[in-house]
Amino acid sequence: MLFNPRAHFKNGAILVAIAAAAALPVLAETANFGTLTLSRGSGSPTAVLRGSTGGSYSLSAIANADRHKNKCLGFATPTPDHIIVLQQDFSKLTIQVNSGGKDTTLLIQGPNGNTVRCGDDTGQNKDAGIVDTGWEAGSYKIWVGSLEPGVKSNYTVSVQ
Repeated sequence: MLFNPRAHFKNGAILVAIAAAAALPVLAETANFGTLTLSRGSGSPTAVLRGSTGGSYSLSAIANADRHKNKCLGFATPTPDHIIVLQQDFSKLTIQVNSGGKDTTLLIQGPNGNTVRCGDDTGQNKDAGIVDTGWEAGSYKIWVGSLEPGVKSNYTVSVQ
């Protein structure tokens, strides 16, 4: 018998599974530690995100410098750690990492990858932070990195 329907179905099912898996990154934007949606309410918006550093992907591969000419430093995973969706424009946001004093870095890529913001040490603190204006509504990818590749540190990120 030249045609084996069972073998044909098995191969077809495998092709469908491969096609579906290949399409996933296009269909859904994912993050290592989840997505947060922010909108303005009666007070100032505040949120806390949790995660851990530990990648060996150089954040300078995304951008060497941000819109203010700050260098983009550190190592993280290729997948963003967090995604923040702003439901409307925000005139000013503060995004601060707290890792208990470990040396962290921060890279935030704006909607459509057009705007990049990078942060490193904040004052005497080795944790990264960004205070900036002109946050347009949309989806922001956030990477929290460490200065050395593969260094694992737990952190929180406050957004206000």
